[in-house]
Amino acid sequence: MKQVIVARTDLGMGKGKLAAQVAHASLAAVEEGMRVHREWYDEWREQGQAKVVVKAASESELLELFKKAKTMGLPAAIIQDRGLTQLEPGTVTCLGIGPAPTSLIDGVTGQLKLL
Repeated sequence: MKQVIVARTDLGMGKGKLAAQVAHASLAAVEEGMRVHREWYDEWREQGQAKVVVKAASESELLELFKKAKTMGLPAAIIQDRGLTQLEPGTVTCLGIGPAPTSLIDGVTGQLKLL
């Protein structure tokens, strides 16, 4: 069991901004996971809440990954920035997927490089 957060690398976010967006994606995906696959969430928590952060080069890549994750029935959440600091309002920054079985998530994000 794991969770994967996909972060856009084309936005030039500062380290703090990136960390905040990754945290938003993790929490949003976990909240969905608790609703739609409580058993996956419970197992993930018991196993130590494994998380991996990977990178995507564009908004279109992030949205394609989101669509694939949802088609597979995985908990997934897209994060859009509020635009209060570095980015324009509504900018898509990150995607959180899982918690879910590793083999299912790897079918969506296994080809992506670590951030």
